[in-house]
Amino acid sequence: MNLAAATRMSLPLMLLAAAGAAVIAGTLTLWGYYGTAIFFEMVRAGWIACF
Repeated sequence: MNLAAATRMSLPLMLLAAAGAAVIAGTLTLWGYYGTAIFFEMVRAGWIACF
């Protein structure tokens, strides 16, 4: 496997890792801002709205 192939393979993994980090950072930010009770109520309401 050459360097170009390794770079091409790792780009989707890097994008997935960046997206996961953004979701975790957003979750922790909202949790810290709103507190646990309100945060879980917002998540539950959003989950119910999807289904």
